[in-house]
Amino acid sequence: MICPSTQMRPSLPIQPLTACSTVRTGTGDSAEVSIAMRAPYGETVTASERELAERLSLRLRHLVLMLRRVSADQPITSQQLSVLGSLEQGPRRMTELAAEHGVRLPTMTAQVNRLERDGLVTRGRDGADARVVTVRLTRTGRDRLSSGREHRIDLLAERIARMTDEERAAVAAALPALDKLFTP
Repeated sequence: MICPSTQMRPSLPIQPLTACSTVRTGTGDSAEVSIAMRAPYGETVTASERELAERLSLRLRHLVLMLRRVSADQPITSQQLSVLGSLEQGPRRMTELAAEHGVRLPTMTAQVNRLERDGLVTRGRDGADARVVTVRLTRTGRDRLSSGREHRIDLLAERIARMTDEERAAVAAALPALDKLFTP
């Protein structure tokens, strides 16, 4: 889809924008023109907000790939490590895990099967509803999670140590804003 007023093409895999309009602020030569777009989730975003979102998306992709590479020599995959992290606070329903990780229940079942086979999790039943399958970390799973997390943190700490004081301060200052991004 091309936004006729700007000839902008939305980047894939982000869903196409649903509407575009030009917003003029001020009058005469000092007027600023910005493009307001309706995103698929109903929010109106400007072209600069969309550009920032695209830049952030690319950086997040690079970060995820870097963390996956550092985990490549570990005994479990980064996805398995993520599932273990989801169980850190206590048992969870299989359906909750699938929803949190953005996968279908059969995919999460296969993931949990591998973790159970390796002694990292155990399955149980919900006390209130015996039809509900829950998953719980084992002591070995908790140790593996801790080890994998330490491995990632060590890499990030080494990278952060290479930064200037100003760069480290910028990363630290961005954390509260990133927290807002992750809150629905």
